[in-house]
Amino acid sequence: MKILFIYPEFPDTFWSFKHALKFVRKKAAFPPLGLLTVASMLPEKWERHLIDLNVSSLETEKLAWADMVFISAMAVQQESTRKVISLCKNAGVTVVAGGPLFTTSYDQFPNVDHFVLNEAELTLPRFLEDLKNGCPQRLYTTDEFPDITRTPSPQWEILETRKYASMAIQFSRGCPYQCDFCNITTLLGHKVRTKTSTQIIAELEGLQKLGWKETIFFVDDNFIVHKSYLKNELLPALIEWRRLNSVTNQYLTECSINLADDQTLMDLMVQAGFIQVFIGIETPDDATLHACGKPHNTSRNLLDNIKRIQQAGLEVQGGFIVGFDNDTPAIFQKQIEFIQNSGIVTAMVGILQALPGTKLYERMKSEHRLLNSSSGDNADGNTNIITTMDSATLRKGYADMMNHLYAPKYYYQRIRTLLQEYKAPEFNTRIRITQFMALVRSTVLLGIIGRERFQYWKMLLWTFFKRRNALFLAVTLSIYGHHFRKVCQLHLNKEKGLTEVA
Repeated sequence: MKILFIYPEFPDTFWSFKHALKFVRKKAAFPPLGLLTVASMLPEKWERHLIDLNVSSLETEKLAWADMVFISAMAVQQESTRKVISLCKNAGVTVVAGGPLFTTSYDQFPNVDHFVLNEAELTLPRFLEDLKNGCPQRLYTTDEFPDITRTPSPQWEILETRKYASMAIQFSRGCPYQCDFCNITTLLGHKVRTKTSTQIIAELEGLQKLGWKETIFFVDDNFIVHKSYLKNELLPALIEWRRLNSVTNQYLTECSINLADDQTLMDLMVQAGFIQVFIGIETPDDATLHACGKPHNTSRNLLDNIKRIQQAGLEVQGGFIVGFDNDTPAIFQKQIEFIQNSGIVTAMVGILQALPGTKLYERMKSEHRLLNSSSGDNADGNTNIITTMDSATLRKGYADMMNHLYAPKYYYQRIRTLLQEYKAPEFNTRIRITQFMALVRSTVLLGIIGRERFQYWKMLLWTFFKRRNALFLAVTLSIYGHHFRKVCQLHLNKEKGLTEVA
């Protein structure tokens, strides 16, 4: 059996980093981890080939080669997904689909032959058995959640690693919280399931054997749920493994704000190679946090918590939302002030969207407030619900806020605010080629050609003399700013009367 794995293309979004990737000559930020893991679950004798449309094109001869196409996607990839399915059907190739997009919206894809939904550890074996017996069904689904200590390592061998800026592995699945706008618990449940430290190190060793020396993203939705397990097993094991093998990769992950409550955990994460965490802040308004099912962000000083995490040596990226029922026009300035004061340079601010399967979606449906399907990109300036705030006011307020946050003056100001708090790792005199390339290209495109050149050089010189250990972080964030401004211009300045990012 010849299996062609296809990963659809991401549109130009905040998290695609398309404009930033050009500085380091990479094609995509992260690999399709789900498809790589599924590849390891197939019969050993089956042939496998991966086409990630974010790094390469789909040639007709590959479709002719394949007996089946396996496709996985998220909601934001739905436009490319439909094109891929159409190409496959025109070529007469059987399509097998799974992943978040299909698990919540499979009924919107009538041309797919077989849906293998939810987590593949449970549904894929049933499909493979039926396929072997000549009676494959169209739909495979389950309400159960697998034990991921039995999940195999991703099949890195079918991936062109040199085309990616970062690799990805997964330590846990699920989240204990009940945020009404989030579909993670719909997909992966409330009980957090973890892999063993032996599994994690085996996956990291697999990447090490391929010569991977860049960053690795632990794609957990909340890495720190089992704090005692992290502190007593995984992180000490990682620290020891890195010491014995002279490993220098740096790690990124996602977690909740209560990380700030545990200095020991933060210290261990930094020792284990973690340099960055993404945290869902959502809003500085306590009433709204309670209303949307996120009380764990209340009864705390969020700004103080963020600075505590930065001071431990972890850069904080943040997720923010406007358009909640409690929001008034004052929320835009409130969010701007909070983000500027926090030093969260990478602030993903989106308008509230209702994703299928969430409590918010069901409430909007019952209140007849659903407008259409979600785009999956909550930072494109649109929403699929009728908001309590006037739609025109919301859209203009959001656009003005984003144009302000990512204008060079305020963006570079946030970099400096971060670096004043951030405890950077010791400066490594051995500069990696990607770092050198990024520095050279940013100097030309941002420091010479770019309209932000004054702010760029002012920030870079300040960093060199005051926070030299963070020099390459400053360069990286400058490059991110270039990307974010491009995306702002793409999504927001289409609106009549809105000003371009200065």
